[in-house]
Order: sequence, then structure tokens, then C-alpha cells
Amino acid sequence: MSKHYKIAVIVGSLRAASLNKKLANALTKLAPDNLHFEFISIGDLPHYNEELEAEVPAAWSAFRSEMNEVDGVLFVTPEYNRSVPGFLKNAIDVGSRPYGKSVWDRKPAAIVSSSPGALAAFGANHHLRQSLVFLNMPTMQQPEAYIGGVNKLLSEEGEISNEDTKSFLTTFITAFGGWIERHDDY
Repeated sequence: MSKHYKIAVIVGSLRAASLNKKLANALTKLAPDNLHFEFISIGDLPHYNEELEAEVPAAWSAFRSEMNEVDGVLFVTPEYNRSVPGFLKNAIDVGSRPYGKSVWDRKPAAIVSSSPGALAAFGANHHLRQSLVFLNMPTMQQPEAYIGGVNKLLSEEGEISNEDTKSFLTTFITAFGGWIERHDDY
């Protein structure tokens, strides 16, 4: 019997009807049985300011604690102005501090970027990868997941309605499960 892994899902969109949130939910349903997902909220994190470390905000403490308990991270994000949404970058900054106590260190990760447009949030995906390299997060390289036209690939109920997309995402999340296992002792 394989080991079970707790995976944080961080969605880079705060909208209640977020396509990225719907995609993340659908993706977790395609995952191997050994991956257990916990959606981690990032919308209530105060902006990172080192001066706040003297009296750490409760939201920062809760976020850091949740992240310390996971074995890996799945990021699902849109693109804002050819980069990651500001609150996603803020969560990365909050988790990376104080220096030497990063919650991200050595946690394997994967990125899915999506948008209704044809570029599929390519810029956000690659900007996020740059940050994850610095944070020492081994990030799955293949298969890459850029999902364009996501608004046409999900049903009203949030299920993946396109069989080719469903097949690809099944391959992606299965590969991520293998990536997590390979980095178990990292």
C-alpha cells in the first residue's frame, strides 16, 4: 500500500465563481488515491511587511501552520498582467519568512495555469516557477499544464466536459503523484 500525501491546493483567484477554483476542484477528483487535497485560503493574508513579524498577524500564523503540515503544493492560477496575481505573490512572501523558516522549503510542487484566453496564463506559470526555484521547491517540469479556453472546458457544475482535456489532466495529476513520491525523502 502506498503512502498517503497531504497536498495543499493554492488557487490564485479569489472570485467565488473562479474558473481556476472550478478547475482545481475538478483536477483533484482525477488524482490517484494516495493524494489528499486541502484547499488553503490566501485571500485574508495581510500584505507582507517585515515589521509585522514583531507581532505576527493571526492569519499569517494560521497559514504558515497549515503549510507546514502538507507534503506538497498544487498551484492553480490565472494570469494578471503577464504575472501571478498579487495576493498569490503575497502568500509566497508570507510563507517564505522569517528568513530561514520558509514553509515552502523542499516541498514538491506543480503548477496549472488557465484562462479563457489562448495564452493560458503562460506568463503567470513561468513567473511562479521563478519564485519556486528560489524557494527550493522542486517543481514538476513535465507535463506542463497551460489550459486555454478554460471557460469552454468546464460544465456548469464544474466538471471537465472535454474528454481530451480530462485525459490530459488525468495524466498531469498522476504524474504529480509520482513527483510527490520521488521527492518524499528530499
